[in-house]
Amino acid sequence: MRISTLLNYAAGFKEAAAEVRELEQAGLDVVWVPEAYAYDAPSAMGYLAAVTERVVIASGILPVYTRTPSLIAMTAAGIDELSGGRCLLGIGASGPQVIEGFHGLAYDAPVGRIREVIEICRKVWRRERLVHEGKHYQVPLAAGRGTGLGKPLQLINHPVRAEIPICVASLAGDSVALTAELADAWLPAMYLAEGAKGVWGTALARGLAKRDPARGPLEVFAGGPVAIGDGLEALRNAPRSQVALYVGGMGAKSKNFYNQIFAQYGYAAEAEQIQDLYLAGKKREAEAAIPQAFLDASSLIGPESFVRERLAALRESGVTALNVTFMGRTREERVRACAKLRELVDG
Repeated sequence: MRISTLLNYAAGFKEAAAEVRELEQAGLDVVWVPEAYAYDAPSAMGYLAAVTERVVIASGILPVYTRTPSLIAMTAAGIDELSGGRCLLGIGASGPQVIEGFHGLAYDAPVGRIREVIEICRKVWRRERLVHEGKHYQVPLAAGRGTGLGKPLQLINHPVRAEIPICVASLAGDSVALTAELADAWLPAMYLAEGAKGVWGTALARGLAKRDPARGPLEVFAGGPVAIGDGLEALRNAPRSQVALYVGGMGAKSKNFYNQIFAQYGYAAEAEQIQDLYLAGKKREAEAAIPQAFLDASSLIGPESFVRERLAALRESGVTALNVTFMGRTREERVRACAKLRELVDG
């Protein structure tokens, strides 16, 4: 099982990169570099390529709307070159609030766009002369839609790898099915081992039925916050503010995928209550409404025996790689948590 974590550079990017180097030595396999509407991810990924040796550098995630498919492919190939073949291209649709609210682009046809982006990226990496006639992207652009002077081109450089792994961050049924069909990895959010099959099982099965066997198994990244030891159970409450934000305040009231997933886990009444409280500005009350049972089951915080049980539950549910947050007030504490998790996973 590979271990991954999201880069947190709130205290400074160079400091975060230094911590990644130590986590790498402690057993970290993959670092996800976020973007959302903060600094762009590729700049940070290039920096990490220069200061790390083994860890896979993943975009977590690049929204498909904000770059042309060819540029996404070029960026991944460039980072793969800089890192010696350690790039993982994480893509997703983001959401209307970011795409329309920050980038000023229409949030339309996310599933169709992701499918075409994957197809185009793989053509670019194989150095094919790029011809793509899709519903959302046409390359070269036909006469009548442009000057008519475009011609099929191929990537000038020879990529380190003719196929760079692609991970899709998807939540809803059709996008999850697409992920299972075409992607190399899946990065779900709000993952709960005991409820995942009920939420995503049908969509995953639908996609896997169409999957090319030559692509190999779909890698599934999920996990939770990590702190291993006795007397740490109170730390399971640390994610309350983030869960409240996602369940209560992410997206519009009528279109919040995280809220829908939370409800499908069996917390329908709580999902509605959390959202109502959060949107009314009562964030503390929204946090308090999150069931403790959810926080317990979605964490890797507690004695070794508890963490081993949760790891077994994740594996049983189909998780093949961990995506975790290392708890700790200091870098040393977080690095120790990584080393201990590595020991438990390998043991």
